Amino acid sequence: MTVTEDSVLLREGLVRLLNEEGFTVTGRTEDAAQLLRVVGEDPPDVALIDVRLPPSFTDEGVRAACALRERFPGVGVLLLSQYVETGSAVQVMSREPRGFGYLLKDRIADVYELTAAVKRVGAGESVIDTEVVARLLARRRASSALEELTPRERDVLELMAQGRTNEAIARRLVVGGKTVETHVRNIFTKLGLEPSLTDHRRVLAVLTYLRN
Repeated sequence: MTVTEDSVLLREGLVRLLNEEGFTVTGRTEDAAQLLRVVGEDPPDVALIDVRLPPSFTDEGVRAACALRERFPGVGVLLLSQYVETGSAVQVMSREPRGFGYLLKDRIADVYELTAAVKRVGAGESVIDTEVVARLLARRRASSALEELTPRERDVLELMAQGRTNEAIARRLVVGGKTVETHVRNIFTKLGLEPSLTDHRRVLAVLTYLRN
């Protein structure tokens, strides 16, 4: 297998751990270009790739995974990410889940979980971190909740997302202030945003709208 990680300490730590667990690491690279070259010379069973690689540290790892899937479909891909990212990485996985995995770097501390994921990906199975699954389910629930909003409630939420106050929303929609307050309360209820001393429900409602 190959390990692609820009941090030397983490890369060498992974290589040592995997070797100790009986895996054969045939390549260690720090960026996508090196990875594609090494895999082209000696395709491994599994490529372990950090999502954020040089030079921009955004989605180079995901794009490298896509390239590997196209050029070497027999190579399993296990992406590692520092943060829960449910965008492009999961989209790649949804197109062709066989032999594809996505774990948070926190899982590296659990040797059993990491090695089990490598074995499953190498066997053609798919692996996805439980935290990522939870975030996807939360987004799906939020999306369903937004669908329950009436057209006028969606208008109000859209104006909230533009930073408008209730008074400004009332003027824009030509309705009374009490009507806007009622719409806002309904939005909070349908999105499951309960009153809280620590959370700002208006901000949370807007974030839900923007994410979906």
